[in-house]
Amino acid sequence: MQLNVARTIRATIERRLGDRKAIILQGARQVGKTTLIEKLLGEQPDVLWVNGDDPAARVRWNDISRSLLTQLVAGYSYLVIDEAQRIENVGLAVKMCIDGRLPVKVLLSGSSSLNLASSLNEPLTGRKWSFELYALSWSEIVGAIRLPAALDRVNELLVTGCYPEVVTATDSKEERLREIAASYLYKDILEYGDVRKPDLIVKLLRALAYQIGAEVSYQELSLLLGVDNKTVQRYIKLLEDAYVLLRLSALSTNPRKEISTSKKIYFLDNGIRNAVIDDFTPFDERADRGPLWENFMVTELYKQHRNQGSRGQFYFWRSRSQAEVDLVISAGGKYHAYEFKYNPRKKATFAKSFIDRYKPQTMEVVNVGNFSESLV
Repeated sequence: MQLNVARTIRATIERRLGDRKAIILQGARQVGKTTLIEKLLGEQPDVLWVNGDDPAARVRWNDISRSLLTQLVAGYSYLVIDEAQRIENVGLAVKMCIDGRLPVKVLLSGSSSLNLASSLNEPLTGRKWSFELYALSWSEIVGAIRLPAALDRVNELLVTGCYPEVVTATDSKEERLREIAASYLYKDILEYGDVRKPDLIVKLLRALAYQIGAEVSYQELSLLLGVDNKTVQRYIKLLEDAYVLLRLSALSTNPRKEISTSKKIYFLDNGIRNAVIDDFTPFDERADRGPLWENFMVTELYKQHRNQGSRGQFYFWRSRSQAEVDLVISAGGKYHAYEFKYNPRKKATFAKSFIDRYKPQTMEVVNVGNFSESLV
């Protein structure tokens, strides 16, 4: 199935193509970074593509000299460095292009912030525009196939997720997800994260996959996995940096009455979560429909905010008397509260203590019958 998907952040990036700063595009592998750059540059004939996954390219571009750099980019208007995190000191090469006023616009893509951020932040201070690309959002899917067709596929998306290759495939969706998880999910983590126990990453992900929507105890995870708390927290941070997980803190301005140290952890894609536990049972037959719905809605709202340039903070809330709010977004000095119930017949109310303290601008109970209004 060929879909012409308009990525939400494309227009924002296009507005930056005319200035001297480098453009950095980060996101998990296979979410469409290279495709987006190709569309941004169209049929431009003068593009120099460098693939950081190519060993020969890494040798050529690692700690490159100014003279060789000048020769390599001569005659090109654009320099694209794909999987730039794999090229050592790539930020210095980009700095030389910009400070040396070489007549080439630089675009870099990276599948992990583990190594890319450290190699770019200092040399490119004031010299870059940074963007993040995620798997397809609900609004992008609706834009490609229109709302009625998208609504027909909701239960499918809840199980197999929104990776472009999976959404556009007409068959073998499960096999494609297994391949993405096996070949790409841990690649940068293992290479740059100083992971001494690769099997532990897999066990940790499986444990977290069974806890989506629940508060996560680092202590319980450390006992389950046989490692200390600090290792668990470091590995979770690595998985966040690799765009696998999304971690929410508890919203609290009154620690005596509200929990303040707990975390909830979601997968940034439902399909990856189900690949981790190897369970692609149809949605209607699953026992974990509630957690899958919550995971989908939290990450869709997160993608929506980030795609639109919002830096709103995402929280959950729980009082010590066990009143809860699934998601609270703090943006522009206002709070927006959400409860997620897949079944439209299920009711939910917001605790008076939460309303009185935070005075949310909006409160929504989101179900399969009304969710699109929150996301389009």
